[in-house]
Amino acid sequence: MWTHILGFTALPHVGGIVGSLYTRTEVSTWYKTLKKPAWCPPNRVFLIAWTTLYTGMGYGSYLIWKEVGGFTSTASVPLGLYGAQLALNWAWTPIFFGAHNLKLALVEIVILSGTVAATMVSWYPINKTATLLMVPYLMWLTLASSLSYCIWRDNPDKEE
Repeated sequence: MWTHILGFTALPHVGGIVGSLYTRTEVSTWYKTLKKPAWCPPNRVFLIAWTTLYTGMGYGSYLIWKEVGGFTSTASVPLGLYGAQLALNWAWTPIFFGAHNLKLALVEIVILSGTVAATMVSWYPINKTATLLMVPYLMWLTLASSLSYCIWRDNPDKEE
């Protein structure tokens, strides 16, 4: 049981760790040059937020997996949507920090937010606790989407 809990909880962090390879140099160089709104959180907040969010969503996915009896046909929609949103989540960092494509990053995060909402809708009848673990994530994505929009709007010349 513990290996499943740890595996599901750790999985989202894999993309975060890989994404940090893009952000490590870009935050202190390219990202620093972007115009950002006054309400943009300090850089250190992002690491704390994503660590917390990845842990919550990972544990939520474990609860769903356990409730539906593993990787069964019943799991295909709720865990399929979860996997899709996780892939979209992991893709945002290389688009924004790697390719510096602000417009595509904005479009991608909006699609990601919709996929997270769909995941939550599919999870709700299965496990309400798992669904509630996704609420902070969706709230953070709302902030991140707004931030992405403002950065795209205010930095048209920064796209490469």
